[in-house]
Amino acid sequence: MLTRGARDHLEDIRPTLFIRTKFKAANDVQIRVTIDEIEPGIWRHLVLPVHWNLEHLHLGIQAAFNWWNYHLYEFRIGGLRYGDVVLLPEDATDDDPRVFDQREVRLLDFEQGAIFNYHYDFGDGWRHTVAVEEFLPLASTPKHGSCVAGARARPPEDVGGVSGYERFLEIIADREDPEYAETIRWCGGYVDPEWLDLSTSDKDLRSASGLLGLRDKVPSF
Repeated sequence: MLTRGARDHLEDIRPTLFIRTKFKAANDVQIRVTIDEIEPGIWRHLVLPVHWNLEHLHLGIQAAFNWWNYHLYEFRIGGLRYGDVVLLPEDATDDDPRVFDQREVRLLDFEQGAIFNYHYDFGDGWRHTVAVEEFLPLASTPKHGSCVAGARARPPEDVGGVSGYERFLEIIADREDPEYAETIRWCGGYVDPEWLDLSTSDKDLRSASGLLGLRDKVPSF
């Protein structure tokens, strides 16, 4: 179920969003995306159109977390591998499983409660757990995604994965650390790992929807 805070936020950004009838087909889905192996947790709640496919989901996750989208990625669902069928095989070994086309799987193909994995940047190895929490019948067909809740800033790109991020946090917390000045310069200045600007994450996700031309591809339900 939506948290009270998430529901209030949705009602603020989409007046008369919800309709109170069981006969309306779901056209949005609430998804929670969490970066694995990091505590306290780094996560985002996304509300996305059900007609989006896995490629759209990837771009939505990138926008909501402010990842830079310049590394390879894949989804692992039920033991199968989904992603870009051109790029991923180029980086594969003979032992890697076949890659299925991510564009052939839409969010409406999942059942409520489904859980699968999203892997971004095979070098740093950022693994995310994606949970399909609730399908939502909204008053009008959605034209973009929204980020309605979340926690903490995501790790910097190219920080070295979970272990590199743990070391990064140690360094920036100690001005006496010999690597402090260089690390602060590397990350662009002051950084607060607890900070999250939800409005910016939501704006970035909406902008990504528009840049993809998804507004022009909304089907009728």
